[in-house]
Amino acid sequence: MGFLAGKSTGPTFKNIYISGKLTPAQTLVLGFVVLILVGTILLSLPVSSSSGEPTDFIDALFTATSAVCVTGLVVVDTGTHYSLFGQLVILLLIQIGGLGFMTMGTLFALILGKRIHLKERLIMQEALNQLTMEGVVRLAKSVLSITFLIEGIAALVLGARLSADYGLARGFYYGLFHAVSAFNNAGFDLFGDFRSLTHYVSDPVVIIVVSVLIILGGLGFSVIVDIYTKRNWRKFSLHTKIVLSTTAILLVAGMVAVLLLEYNNKNTLAPLGFTAKLTASWFQSMTPRTAGFNTIDIGGLRNATLFLVIVFMFIGASPGSTGGGIKTSTFGTLIAAVWAMIRGKEDVELFERRLPKEIVYRALTITAVSTGFVVLVTMLLSITENAEFLTVFFETTSAFGTVGLSMGLTTKLTVFGKIVISLTMFAGRLGPLTVAFAVAQKQQKAIYRLAEEKIMVG
Repeated sequence: MGFLAGKSTGPTFKNIYISGKLTPAQTLVLGFVVLILVGTILLSLPVSSSSGEPTDFIDALFTATSAVCVTGLVVVDTGTHYSLFGQLVILLLIQIGGLGFMTMGTLFALILGKRIHLKERLIMQEALNQLTMEGVVRLAKSVLSITFLIEGIAALVLGARLSADYGLARGFYYGLFHAVSAFNNAGFDLFGDFRSLTHYVSDPVVIIVVSVLIILGGLGFSVIVDIYTKRNWRKFSLHTKIVLSTTAILLVAGMVAVLLLEYNNKNTLAPLGFTAKLTASWFQSMTPRTAGFNTIDIGGLRNATLFLVIVFMFIGASPGSTGGGIKTSTFGTLIAAVWAMIRGKEDVELFERRLPKEIVYRALTITAVSTGFVVLVTMLLSITENAEFLTVFFETTSAFGTVGLSMGLTTKLTVFGKIVISLTMFAGRLGPLTVAFAVAQKQQKAIYRLAEEKIMVG
């Protein structure tokens, strides 16, 4: 295979060159770039628009990037601008982008009866965000089975509900589209006028089904498999415990915060009954976790709520999921590290387990790089776009977290703004470290260590 020196397990595998040419990280980045370009070409065609006119290349590029990176930010309305063909292209891009092109490639390899070689396993390890290559093919098979089963059931339920509003054929088509969009945390909708799910703010069927899809899609496939196979909290891996506990805390805390902050806001919760207030608060605490759907007007939220949503979007979903952000496990690791430092403990501990220092350093690095990236993009857009700072900050974080929520800036972006946001969605989907590894030189192992000296901090 032409591999250079290096181990195939752990994060160091990213620096192994495949066939003397590309690392797994570089292959992954290149694969997403090719997928986006193919999607852009297809969406630019006259057959993809409802008017029969070609879609502007930049708008097609933005839409393809948003679909592949399962974000949901759109510069043209998906339901009215694109034809059935264009919508199906977007749906396919969402599915491939959410599962990862290597997972979909595994599906075709299995259908054709081909073997999965070491090269593909390394790339799959990177794509699925696994620590080792062991079991990646088995995990990919589980990912495909779980995805199609969940999306299929949800499509039938949503289709039955939406058929009452749009007729049988259109209702089930809408059910399929929104099931795939929700499970992949994409946030694309076909309801028109950029209104997302605002018409269904108090509809229990739509809210429950979409909520379940978003949460399952955001947990990460390894967590879902762990839950399904072990079905016992004590037997769950540390990763699963951190993801589940962090997710639950964020959902509950977010729901309570949104309810309290927006209870009397005439632009959001005030006109709703108490039950609808609860469901709307729940949905708005969940959807910033990279989902992108909304049941109330995001632009009408109070500044405090908007800032809370920004924090949630930055945290995002969980590793190995269809979502973006720095990830729940990263956030949980940081909180545990801070708590350990406050208590004067040398080790970072969670659920009676000690976290390796390299994991803590990695969490710090991801957070620092992500923060710097969001700050840089926000500064650039503050210069080029005619919008308030909070609006720009919100848009940038939404793109980086591959969320798709917007305060209305997306459709007003300049050409430069569209390109910058597209790059932000791309970096957010793949992860800043993956992109960094892809462009970095091969890591050199240190042959000596410098003398240690302390400095004053804080």
